[in-house]
Amino acid sequence: MKPLILVLTLAAVTAVAGCETVEGAGRDVQAAGQAVSSTARQVQSDI
Repeated sequence: MKPLILVLTLAAVTAVAGCETVEGAGRDVQAAGQAVSSTARQVQSDI
């Protein structure tokens, strides 16, 4: 659970810091979604 919280926090900080345009915001949201998916797959494989 802690890695997921860390990933979500880092994704939120990156999204806030890096989105200067709507296109940039879309890329940030996509990257955050990919990070969450990756972490979810890793947690699922560890179970």
